[in-house]
Amino acid sequence: MSTPSAPDVTQLLLAWTAGDRSALDKLMPVVHQELRRLAHYYMRGERSGHTLQTTALVNEAYMRLVDSSRVQWQNRAHFFAVSAQLMRRILVDYARSRGSAKRGGAAVQVTLDPGLAISPEREPDLVAVDEALSSLAVVDERKSQVVELRFFGGLSVEETAEVLKVSPDTVKRDWRLARTWLLRELRRRPDAT
Repeated sequence: MSTPSAPDVTQLLLAWTAGDRSALDKLMPVVHQELRRLAHYYMRGERSGHTLQTTALVNEAYMRLVDSSRVQWQNRAHFFAVSAQLMRRILVDYARSRGSAKRGGAAVQVTLDPGLAISPEREPDLVAVDEALSSLAVVDERKSQVVELRFFGGLSVEETAEVLKVSPDTVKRDWRLARTWLLRELRRRPDAT
């Protein structure tokens, strides 16, 4: 099956929003591969032997998406941004339930950018990144959204600009400033090495 274009996905999303349940049935096979790619991206930073697998993450996100009937889908980029946010929430909730709040061996490890590693020995865990991102949202909501869409959602600069209704140059500037801000916040944490 060929990958449908953004307008095809957008049309299915709009039909689903309008109450057409058959549009959801048509949409999910179309976007399933992209959801798996997002889930795989998240799961690659997990420790080996992690009990939450890619398929389980996709399935949980799917269940939450189906329950999100009140979302007014704008387009394909908006759908994947919400999907990425759901996956992030699922993983953060899972990490917290597994005791990662103590920042120990069970912490979920992620890197915002290879150049942002705190030290060669240790990268910030997902809970710490989530907390820092929440702090950034208090200071600058849009920069927080840019990080979520770009890093967690895997959206391009152009897709992020489309979702946020800003220019690509604004996204690039926000992305650069937000990464610097998050790195500083993660370094300030008492458990940072």
